[in-house]
Amino acid sequence: MKSFDLFKNLTAIRTIQNILSGLLILSLPILNSCAINPATGGPNLVLMTENKEKEIGLEEHEKVLSSQRLFEDEELLQYVREVGEKVASVSHRPNLTYQFHVIDSPDINAFALPGGYVYINRGLLTFMNSEAELAAVLAHEIGHITARHSVQRQARGALAQGAATIGGFATAVATGSGYVGSQISEVASIWAQTSLSGFGREQELEADSLGAEYLVKAGYDPQAVIEVVTALKNQEDFNRRISNGAQSYHGLFATHPRNDTRLQEAISAVGELEEAQITEADNENFRTNINGLIVGVSAGSQTQETRNRYYQRLLGYTLVFPDEWELSETTTTAAATSAGTGRIEIEVQRLQDNIEPRVFIRDKMGIPNLQKSEPLEQFRLIGHTGTAISPETGKTERIAAIYYGPRVFTFRGEIDDANAKDDIDALILNSIRSFRAIQNGEVHSGSELKLKYVQASEFFDFAVVAQTSKIVNYPEETLRLLNGYYPSGSPDEGDWIKLIE
Repeated sequence: MKSFDLFKNLTAIRTIQNILSGLLILSLPILNSCAINPATGGPNLVLMTENKEKEIGLEEHEKVLSSQRLFEDEELLQYVREVGEKVASVSHRPNLTYQFHVIDSPDINAFALPGGYVYINRGLLTFMNSEAELAAVLAHEIGHITARHSVQRQARGALAQGAATIGGFATAVATGSGYVGSQISEVASIWAQTSLSGFGREQELEADSLGAEYLVKAGYDPQAVIEVVTALKNQEDFNRRISNGAQSYHGLFATHPRNDTRLQEAISAVGELEEAQITEADNENFRTNINGLIVGVSAGSQTQETRNRYYQRLLGYTLVFPDEWELSETTTTAAATSAGTGRIEIEVQRLQDNIEPRVFIRDKMGIPNLQKSEPLEQFRLIGHTGTAISPETGKTERIAAIYYGPRVFTFRGEIDDANAKDDIDALILNSIRSFRAIQNGEVHSGSELKLKYVQASEFFDFAVVAQTSKIVNYPEETLRLLNGYYPSGSPDEGDWIKLIE
């Protein structure tokens, strides 16, 4: 009986083995066609076709565009594309259609999506000092694409696992804007979140090695990789110092220690170029395209609500008028009008009596019968609002008074379309509720800080220049970081230096 049971078990095992062997033979064509890394030539268990990779890239690119604003400087974008395409053309996957985009974000980072999509943040561009450094960052991201690192992580089920924990960290730019953002948590694409948060030590080193190889083939000095890493590590050190040791984060080169022996070895392995072989060393084109670049927050990178704000710099207030209403102003008044819909008028006067805003509307504005009466408390300001019927026009008006320092700001919102009275009143009330003081360092169009290239004089001193810099916080340190002289050092006479204007 026992012999018969053993025979049955052996027969079952052989049957299972035969089935598995058959399945393996059937799967060999699929594995052979998909399991070779196009960049390294090594084995990769990635069962995804290149066409599928491109489809995913396009889908995720659209998600990036839905959550991240592109920087609209066509000349700069064209320059970045030219450098990127120069590097991509000598990569292991030159037939991919690469797309290079500049994200309007002050975060110091770059990332890539499957299928050839490469993104670099405006904030990272401000800390670069040569075309070779720009090429090094783009080559690194191209290395992630050619080695299919995102696809590998997806195959292992590790997509975006690191992003969840990293998303709370951010890199700040010390320009007085008060900006501290976390692009990782804001971007809509899971694939982009993974790329922003970094791929882990081994894959990052592989991207470094591939990127250095592409730099050599494109005529750039591969040591530019080390220069970019140094700039980013200096930024990390500075942020850690001013935030009492709190961690800042960017995925690009994040796994590398400051003196990374393995990184040095990876770059040395691709060979060194003699000085005569470095064909891409003239940085005049780089300076031309970086000159005037916005530093820190731009008006465009803020929310739609912020971009629609009206700023009255003389009186120090700001508010959001309804979309597409036509604005008119004097030194002391502002008005927004939409024909056939309504109108808002703002006036200001000095507050003479110590009375409540509700009493001010009744006694000073002459409106005794206020309807929908309610107090306003917003942004540390107090006021009152309600509706009334205009004795002149017979139309409903939204009335408000808000106290701001020694002044009182009065609002009259006239509603022209009686059929949409409630909706128009809500628009006007929302504008009134958005009224507040302009914050210190707040950015609006035309007030952004920008880079300006100058040549250093014989006695150039960062400490002296910092005394008149428009950078509010840590001006000397920020100027040093922007120019690659942190924490010490000075340029030679005639060297090109970035200042802030």
